[in-house]
Amino acid sequence: MQPEIRGGAERAARGTSIATPAVLPRWLLAAALVLAGALHAGSVAWPWGGQALWWLQLLALAAGVWLIGQPVAGGDSRKRAFRAGFLRGWLFALAWLCTTFWWLYVSMHTYGGMLPWLAGGAVVLLAAGLSLYYALAAGLWLAWRKAHPFRPWGGLLFAALWLLAELCRGVLFTGFPWGAAGYAHVDGSLSGFAPWLGVYGIGFVAAWFAAGLGQMLWKLPLGHGAHLPSPATPRGTMVLALGTLGLGLVLQQAVNPGLTRSAGDRPLRVELLQGNIPQNEKFQPNGGVLVALEWYGAQLGASSSDLVVIPETAIPMLPQQLPPDYWQALQHRFAMGDQAALLGMPAGNADTGYANAVVGMAPGGVRTIGGTRQAELALPPAALPEYSYAKHHLVPFGEFIPFGFQWFVDMMQMPLGNFQRGALSQPRLLWQNQRIQPNICYEDLFGEELAASFGEPGVAPTVLVNVSNIAWFGDTVAIDQHRHISRMRAIELGRPMLRATNTGATAIIDHAGRVQQELPRLQRAVLFGEVEGRDGVTPFAWWAARMGLAPLWLLGLIVAAVLLLGLRRR
Repeated sequence: MQPEIRGGAERAARGTSIATPAVLPRWLLAAALVLAGALHAGSVAWPWGGQALWWLQLLALAAGVWLIGQPVAGGDSRKRAFRAGFLRGWLFALAWLCTTFWWLYVSMHTYGGMLPWLAGGAVVLLAAGLSLYYALAAGLWLAWRKAHPFRPWGGLLFAALWLLAELCRGVLFTGFPWGAAGYAHVDGSLSGFAPWLGVYGIGFVAAWFAAGLGQMLWKLPLGHGAHLPSPATPRGTMVLALGTLGLGLVLQQAVNPGLTRSAGDRPLRVELLQGNIPQNEKFQPNGGVLVALEWYGAQLGASSSDLVVIPETAIPMLPQQLPPDYWQALQHRFAMGDQAALLGMPAGNADTGYANAVVGMAPGGVRTIGGTRQAELALPPAALPEYSYAKHHLVPFGEFIPFGFQWFVDMMQMPLGNFQRGALSQPRLLWQNQRIQPNICYEDLFGEELAASFGEPGVAPTVLVNVSNIAWFGDTVAIDQHRHISRMRAIELGRPMLRATNTGATAIIDHAGRVQQELPRLQRAVLFGEVEGRDGVTPFAWWAARMGLAPLWLLGLIVAAVLLLGLRRR
């Protein structure tokens, strides 16, 4: 955010002789944009430690703004400015996104058997396509700035266009918002805005902040005694920057704790299982399948906590495919006593379709509340009612096959595909005075979809449970990135998040996004702990449950339309 000088100063500047700024060599500008984009990716989860670095996100994006705004060779016409901004924004975003989800290469090459050049090319192609949203935003912004170098609200326009680009990436073509800028602030004071605005709202505030810093950098000399025309003043920029950080801190420390309250009469004792089954062995009948059935079966049988949770497809077979008496033994185990279980596994049959599911068992049969009840998954006959949750947001190519892409799935040698889609808001499991809502794998990437369960406060979840299998991506920063995604959902919704994963990060996260306990990655282990459920609905959960992301779309579109219309009139 930044103050900008008004028309009088603009006219004075026009009447003053200003040296022409030097144009940076193209190779140097391109290299700097790539470096800034790569550092921006590192801010979401630093590759050598996994921590989120909020300050690096602001500095990297500010550097990106400064670089995108550099003089354009051949003149500063609006068309040239748009083309230059488009290419510069695309290059920054390409470096950012390639560095963010480079680990897709591991799943495609190491486990999918794709040739290295083909797997690498697929990652670059995906990043290149998603970068077009940011390229368009940068092009429009630079064209506006060239026409109005001293006009107010340039930073606000950048933030609005950035917000629209982030929303497009997160929504269009099923959405893939992995590594959105707001996640870098999960440990920073801007996370105070999460229960109000969500992760995209944090990204909007951060972009406005970074644009102010970037425009302030334009006052640095570029050669021949010249600098870029800038509306920002160092003092004003610092005042607004510190004010933004201060407001976030006040929300985080003083306001947000009162948005929710403790639910239930005592904490829930939980066991989260991490089987660490290598992905290349996971579906081998005499390898990972046998190990999984033996180890998870033993741990489930010995469980003594209120709730035990196993990861996504931890049991990698349909219930009817399991060895004789295995499923019946599990049903008998949880039909009595004081323990309940949530089991990640596929479910269904050829007639009803298959689903990536979570199956629940509890003494006396499960009870549920709220949500949209859908057709029951085809499970083996049971004497007591069982709970089932079917994954709603499916992964393209892994869980459903886009039209015309069967060849890609065949090349990846994926054993699962074309699952049935569950309802958006499904029933909550009632257990020990808690309302427990599962989500599977990267479903927790879509906060607006999790918020759909908060439309009726009296039946909203009190505890969220994520079951995942990130083994597809090896021992990479994907594990740390996914942990931060779950933490952001906990802050947005004011709910604790239990994470049971195959290889990591298996963790207990409280309602403020703090990791209370976590298992070491790539180890076979059980995490014992307690979790306090929460009642109450955050502002983000309230409006997202009713309107989805529409308020943010409107914010971005209205600001962009009002300011860009001035460019057309000019």
